[in-house]
Order: sequence, then C-alpha cells, then structure tokens
Amino acid sequence: MPSELASFSRRDLLSLIGAVSGSAAMYHAMTSLGFASDSGYKGPIKLDGDPKGASVLILGAGLAGMTAALELRKAGYKVQLLEFNNRPGGRNWTLRGGDSFIELGGFKQTCEFEQGLYINPGPWRIPYHHRAVLDYCKRLGVTLEPFIQLNHNAFLHATGAFGGVPQRIRDVKTDFQGQISELLAKVTQQGKLDEAVSKEDREILLQALKSWGALDGNYAYKANLISADFRGYAKGPGGGLGAAPIPGEVISLPDILKSRVWRYLQYFALHTFQTTMFQPVGGMDAIGKAFAREVGDIIQYDAKVTRIQQDDRGVTVTYTNPKAPATAPATPRQAKADWCVCTIPLSILSQLPVDVGDPMKAAIDAVPYSGSVKIGLQFKRRFWEEDEAIYGGISLTDLPIQQIAYPNTGFNGTGRGVLLGAYLFGGPNAYEFTSMSPAERVARAVEFGAHIHPQYQAEFDNGVAVAWHRIPFTLGCAGNWSDKARAEHYDNLCQIDGRIVLAGEHASRIPAWQEGAILSSLDAITRLHDRVVKT
Repeated sequence: MPSELASFSRRDLLSLIGAVSGSAAMYHAMTSLGFASDSGYKGPIKLDGDPKGASVLILGAGLAGMTAALELRKAGYKVQLLEFNNRPGGRNWTLRGGDSFIELGGFKQTCEFEQGLYINPGPWRIPYHHRAVLDYCKRLGVTLEPFIQLNHNAFLHATGAFGGVPQRIRDVKTDFQGQISELLAKVTQQGKLDEAVSKEDREILLQALKSWGALDGNYAYKANLISADFRGYAKGPGGGLGAAPIPGEVISLPDILKSRVWRYLQYFALHTFQTTMFQPVGGMDAIGKAFAREVGDIIQYDAKVTRIQQDDRGVTVTYTNPKAPATAPATPRQAKADWCVCTIPLSILSQLPVDVGDPMKAAIDAVPYSGSVKIGLQFKRRFWEEDEAIYGGISLTDLPIQQIAYPNTGFNGTGRGVLLGAYLFGGPNAYEFTSMSPAERVARAVEFGAHIHPQYQAEFDNGVAVAWHRIPFTLGCAGNWSDKARAEHYDNLCQIDGRIVLAGEHASRIPAWQEGAILSSLDAITRLHDRVVKT
C-alpha cells in the first residue's frame, strides 16, 4: 500500500466509497444531513368548510403566495395579492434578451441574449421527489424536460492538481472507485474482514468489488479494456483497419486523493440531485406564468409593502409604487382584509414595521440570507459540444466561480449558446462577487472559466450577472437557518399570529427550493382555514 494511504482507516475508505457511489454505507450520514427524505406532499389539499365570505390579503406573488391565492380563492375566500415586481414568480425568474433590471447601487443590466436563449438566475432544476412542484406543473399545464445534473463527460477541476488541467468526471470517478475496490479486495483476500463477514459473504464481496470496481482477474485495477469500458478510451473502437480500442492511462489514487476533487463526487450522489431532474421548457418562469394565468386578475403589481398592521378585526397593509421617482414619491395606499398570508422574504420583512408578537418578531429577525451569484454567458458557438462533446451537465472547480453548467436544450445546434458561467452559493466568494459591478462579475467569470475552457476568450459574446444580495425584492438568495436558530425560532415563525401567518421557503424544512415554498404555503393556509371555519 502506498505510504500516502497508510493513514487511511477502514472508516475513511468506506466514507470515500460513499462519496463515489452514494451507497448504503453513506445512507446514515445522508439521512442525518436531511438529504435522504422525500417531500411530504400527499396530493392536492382540500379546504372543506364555509369561509363565510372571509377575505385574505396575500403579500408576495412568488410560488408560495400564488399557491395560497389559487387554493384560497378556490375555497371561497375573497383574495387580493400585492407584489413588489411588475411580474409574477418572485425568485422564479428567467432572463431573456431585452429583459432589464436594476440592482441596489443603481446598476442597470439589460440582457442581450439571442432570441430563444435564457438563464434562470433563481431556481433552475426540479428534483423528481419534489412532488408538490411537479403536481402543480401537471395541473397548470407546464411542460417539463430533463435537467442533466450529472454528465460523466463534464469536468472536475482543481487549480493545484494535475497541472491545472481539468479531468473528466468519468475518469476520476472510475479510477477512484476502481482503486478503492482493489484496496478492499486485498483486505478481503487477506482475511482482515473475517470478523465482519462470513466466508460465503467474502466471496460474494470479492465478486461485487470486481464488478463494481472494474477489476481484472487478479482483483487489480489497471489501464486495460476492462476499466476502459467504464472510464473510456485513449482511442475508441472504430471501423476498418486499426479500429482496435486503446485504453487510457489511469489516474493514480494518491493523485486523486491529493487533488481533493473526490469531494465533488458526493455532490452528484446527494439525494437532492439524483436523477431524474426536470426543468420547464423555455425557462423556469413558465411555472410562475402558469400560476399567474389562474390568479393574475387579483395581483396588484408594483406594490411595495411599507407597513403591516393588525387588530382583532383584520389586517391593514400600507404600500407604495416602488417605481415612483424620488422627486415625486407615490402616495401611500392601503389594502385591508380579514386575514393575511405574508410571503415576503425575512430579509425584507425584518426591516418593516409589523404588528406581530415578540416571538414571531424575534423569529423574523433571526434568519440571515445566503449570498448567491449567478452569471449567464453567451458565446458565439456551442464549443462545449463541438469541441468537447459535453451535452448538458455541470463542471465543478475550486476557482471562485465554483461551477459551470451547460444548457439542456438546443443540443447539436448551430449558432450561439448560453451557459451558466458561475454559480456561487454562500461563502466569501459570493460576497466578493456581490461587491463587484455587473461588468466586473462577467469579466471575472470569463477569466476563471478560461482555465476550464480555453475557448472562452475567443468565443465570448456577452453576459448578465445576478447578485441576490443586491436584488431589491429579496436582499439575498434564501433563508440561511442555523441549527440553533431553527430550534429556537422556527415554530414561532410558522405560528398564526393573530390574523397573520407567514409562508415561503424560509418557513420550511426545504430551504432555497420551490418545493419548500409551496409546502409551507399549503401548511399555512390549511391551518388558517381551520381557524377561519371555527371562528
């Protein structure tokens, strides 16, 4: 055994196997992290009972707000909805050519993508087990298509490893898996596992390792046609003379371990990101638009909430037009209802005067929001397909851009293409990019991306960069609960306070996902309806 591996215990090896395979050895760890449980959605809710003409004011036309509007109106409530933006969806947002927006600091960006190309700056994928989102897509006629999370031909990249040369996911995964299998096979052959497995199980284990790890007859992992069936070839099989395949060289286990690119393999194994994943055809905002087709007539757009008041008779919300010029500010207006479902992000709500009790107010103030930056880059041609045969999927890197995601539509086409040139979620890199101007963010994404794709410099066309802490209607990406804060404040946040109840991804155990927003809304309005019917 190489000296570099001498310090690795059996537990270490099994952990590494879990990172590669997502196997049962890692199930307990995944469960404890909350990754191994499905959405709690059990089908459409039924709000039985007569609301007796009760009215509800909903704040925010994101998915949580529009879910509440759709279901409450269906149940017989008088519903009004106030929305800060001039469009539905909230963070369910798609940018296309001609779209423009202004972030804090006054920077205005206008997307210059070619017609038909787009980027989703907010949610961009739907796991197969997010049953609520999928059900509403079906009910509202939103057509879905596959989102390719794992593409074995995409890259893993570490600046200080392999001379900075990106490695195919397939090569790292296969070589890592194969050499770990070889080590375990040696341990098994030497009888080191006798106390854990029977003789019969040992023979079965050896056969399993041989199959799973692409080992040869001597339980060794080498560069041969056996491993090439998994990792690919230096020269693939062809036709005619000289058509025999040639296996590629194996990346050594010490090199893989030192590179630490094995960390990225677990990203694809997590339950949240497992196949099959989906995206709406034409952009994620197809979902928001579908909801708006049902409830758009009750949405008041360009309505910036400035105060929320309540008493024992009802709720009064003061709002203004956020587009009114500073030289002639809009006259404040008021909307009133018997009840209120508030889906305003806590990053905004914490800055507003809200008539709620101390427990809910403390909960609203307890949750910071994650920093996130997404950068869409348009290129003159789809070089990732033409030059490198990458069709969809994600490349991961230790560079500040963190990942590059390739489009899941328009495969093998000609002309321009748009990829996600950076997705920074949390950590110092996200805050660093947030502090830059949009043009600087795009330039840095091109600079860093060229380490993975040298074609960037020659093929780059234009880009757009969304830094969520600078987006006025959220001031952050998603609620970032700590375990301590959740234990102390989560239940208080979700309680009905007088005539007000909160909903949104921040009021769920699936933060930062559309599923969490919808499930939170369904739970909130079910409890609210129960109270109304009994009042």
